[in-house]
Amino acid sequence: MAWFLAVFAAAISLWVVSLSRILSSSNCAPSNPPFLCAGSGKKRNVLLVIAHPDDESMFFAPTILFLNSKGHNIHILCMSTGNADGIGNSRKEEIYRACAVLKVPLQQIKVLDHPGLQDGFEKTWDHELLARLVEDETKVWGIDSLITFDDFGVSGHPNHRAVHRGIRRLLSDNKEKDIDAWELVSQSILRKYIGPLDVWLSVISSSFYTQGHVYCLLNNHPFKSYHAMAEHESQWVWFRKLFVLFSSYTYMNTLKIINLE
Repeated sequence: MAWFLAVFAAAISLWVVSLSRILSSSNCAPSNPPFLCAGSGKKRNVLLVIAHPDDESMFFAPTILFLNSKGHNIHILCMSTGNADGIGNSRKEEIYRACAVLKVPLQQIKVLDHPGLQDGFEKTWDHELLARLVEDETKVWGIDSLITFDDFGVSGHPNHRAVHRGIRRLLSDNKEKDIDAWELVSQSILRKYIGPLDVWLSVISSSFYTQGHVYCLLNNHPFKSYHAMAEHESQWVWFRKLFVLFSSYTYMNTLKIINLE
């Protein structure tokens, strides 16, 4: 029993130290060269492409908060209303409320309800259609940077993975365009649920990549992730409350440049 209490106390101490590291440190590692360098003070127009309402709060909150802190213009394109359970209209309203917490302007959020892009594990999303719809929004908003899921899509959800592949199709078909594209690195099951403890592994692992190709964005205000996700009332059940508390995606995002080679 004594050894268990000692291990438990050590784990709590490490959790507190890790959280303190996130709250008190620079919110980007490495910080040089800076992520999405504005260049001459110019704001970047960034498009975050997600599959469902609540993806922005569950997975991308550190990225959104970082971009806002640096003065960039963040736009969100949600490819579906999340209507798998027939509550798509409610979920659409919830993403607007969540984005208000994350300080994303209402007019810079677009939620699609395309018949070919309906929520569901069994639904197949056409990559060419996704590429075309994303390209349309890049033209409307003058987008110069894209952010989305990686090929595994955090949870392996086929809709998440399809969004990634749609953007790869877009990039492959438009290689001449000057646009940055970044993917959220999916963590292993262990790292996914160790919360702020993963900060050490994320920062260390990012240092092994070519400079400027991988960044770890720390969330200095993790409570905002919790508050944003709470606005998704239809999804705010006990296991998602635990997810937001223990998920490493609440405390940091590791973004890697999308490589087509």
